[in-house]
Amino acid sequence: MSSTDKQHAPQSDTSCELAHGALIDPNGREIPITESMIQQACSELDKAAAASQQDTAS
Repeated sequence: MSSTDKQHAPQSDTSCELAHGALIDPNGREIPITESMIQQACSELDKAAAASQQDTAS
C-alpha cells in the first residue's frame, strides 16, 4: 500500500471523536445527558408513535 493509499484508508473506530451534551436547569447547573436518558426518550417516542398509529387506524 502506497503512502497515498494510507491517507485515504478508512480510519479505525478508536479515532472517533466523542461528543458530550448537557441540559441547563433553571438554576444554571449543567445536567449531563446520559445514554439511559436517550434510551428512555426513544422508548417514549416509540410508544407515542404506536399509539398514534392505532388512533389513525380505527
